[in-house]
Amino acid sequence: MHSADAIKLWKDKRNAIILAHYYQQPEIQDLADFVGDSLELARTARDTQADVIVFCGVKFMAETAKMLNPTKTVLLPIADAGCPMADMISAEDVLRLRAAHPQAAVMCYVNSNADVKAVSDICCTSANALRIAKSLPQQEIIFVPDQGLGGYIARALPEKRFILAQGYCPTHWRITAQEIDAFRAAHSQAQVLIHPECNSDVLALADFVGSTSQIIKKAQQSPAEEFLIVTEAGVLHQMSKLCPQKRFFSLDGDRAFCPDMKKTQLDDVLAALEHLQYATTVDEELARKALPGLERMFAASV
Repeated sequence: MHSADAIKLWKDKRNAIILAHYYQQPEIQDLADFVGDSLELARTARDTQADVIVFCGVKFMAETAKMLNPTKTVLLPIADAGCPMADMISAEDVLRLRAAHPQAAVMCYVNSNADVKAVSDICCTSANALRIAKSLPQQEIIFVPDQGLGGYIARALPEKRFILAQGYCPTHWRITAQEIDAFRAAHSQAQVLIHPECNSDVLALADFVGSTSQIIKKAQQSPAEEFLIVTEAGVLHQMSKLCPQKRFFSLDGDRAFCPDMKKTQLDDVLAALEHLQYATTVDEELARKALPGLERMFAASV
């Protein structure tokens, strides 16, 4: 039996839902019940009636799903699928920033580990970060861990003071302005859509800056026929399906490739369902402290 067929049988047997991030392999996206960005996936995980959630993504995503569904089984098909940016900050780092800036709110990118969420005031994703920062009454905001997204928000809200942690996404951070310029020289009519995790030199060259879901929506609505998509290349799979009459380009080689997001294969999803392996656990007290920041994120995103 083909892996995809076996997965469907086990999914029904387990009353499971398969969630996949846009950066996953195309065959994983095609198999999933829902494909989305971090905010969409968190909402879907929160609202599902399934008993088992198979999260085709990375560790922090599965942790978030577990905290939102403490009584459900949350499976991460690849146990070591992590996020280098999430590991660039610790709870102790956040507490030191709090001590140095006692009047500041701590705004935590959802791309972070549970212990960091537990010492933060509110979470955000790239899709809602600007709205949430605007909504905070504090004039000072500690933003962790991503200096790319944090710097983008800070430039958009000069009336507030941002204290930025120095984490970054290696996949987005390796992209250079020179690459964007070279593409524009060859495709003068194309629109350049860029994720805010990129550095400021790259973002300055964008026709549009947004999360993966916002980039997809922009491409659907734009009259342009060619686009350079400056984020992890996995998102092009959905864009090509949604807009088959348009042309989408990514950067060459491994410039837009996240190794952790690409680890999950169909056989891994099947093994997770068949054996209920790699169940995600979050310490109960840690989850209790982290959950309010997630709930505030949802409330501010309506």
